[in-house]
Amino acid sequence: MQFVDRSGQVVEERAHVASLSRPGPERRAWVPLGTLAGVKQLHLIDGTYELFRAFYGAPERSAPDGREVGGVYSLAMSTLGMLAESGVTHVAAAFDTVIESFRNDLFAGYKTGEGIDPELLAQFAPAEEAMRTLGVTVWQMYEFETDDALATAAERFVDEVDRVVIHTPDKDMSQLYGNPKIVGYLRRERAFMDGAGVIEKFGVPPESIPDYLALVGDTATADGFPGLKGWGAKSSSTLLDWYGHIEEIPDDESEWGVKVRGAARLAAALREGRDDALLFRELATLRRDVPLTESLDDLEWRGVPREPFEAWVRENGFDRLMERVPRWA
Repeated sequence: MQFVDRSGQVVEERAHVASLSRPGPERRAWVPLGTLAGVKQLHLIDGTYELFRAFYGAPERSAPDGREVGGVYSLAMSTLGMLAESGVTHVAAAFDTVIESFRNDLFAGYKTGEGIDPELLAQFAPAEEAMRTLGVTVWQMYEFETDDALATAAERFVDEVDRVVIHTPDKDMSQLYGNPKIVGYLRRERAFMDGAGVIEKFGVPPESIPDYLALVGDTATADGFPGLKGWGAKSSSTLLDWYGHIEEIPDDESEWGVKVRGAARLAAALREGRDDALLFRELATLRRDVPLTESLDDLEWRGVPREPFEAWVRENGFDRLMERVPRWA
């Protein structure tokens, strides 16, 4: 696989394109090579994240009947832009149709729909409809979460395609990138993330990401589990780089194979909270058993179905989208 930089120069595939935590001019981002004949790329979209981003990043917009549809319009616009890029042969999107999942039964503090803007919640169903109208397969999540659907699809279809591209910045998804054919993609930064990038960003390999999140916590996102007291990114990555998984870290800090600042305090927190850490790891571990019924052929993007798309455009007052359709079905 080859890539081109923004100037059009062909470059070799990098172990990772950029450390997503490194801002400024040092970051280099790459985009897929223009035409790759015969290459199958499965693009998996975190619809929930994309709708949140669209809702908060786009201006308000009203449909002819007065409904707020700014997030849906922006989501459709950005998705059409993605579909216009070469190399998008197969595509699907997953949505948290309800915010709660089986994880709420495991941990009372897990994320809920409380506090979400009602105008945003009201656009979930229209956003799913928008993606279907574009010819994109949509998975609605009730018991599971969006990330679980994307993980299930990535692992199920990876051997049938040349590359799986997951459109999400969610660090939970980093646990999938140990497979060299599965990469993350930040559309806004136009940057990829693979296994080497995970190591550079977090200090641990992809298979240790659930353990890392369990120790550090994931309160920066909406998931809302706190991690263990005193365990930060540096101490967690140092010990997990050595031991791999939480259960391999000895209770007694004198037995640790690496030196960590505040070892006695960290060991005490681990002894007291090991069961909590293992629960948090379960929350952070992506499920790969979501009952998706589609085959890879079902996910092939064949273009936008013209008649339903035109009706949907008229209903929502999205006339400008007609100019953005890259291919009709």
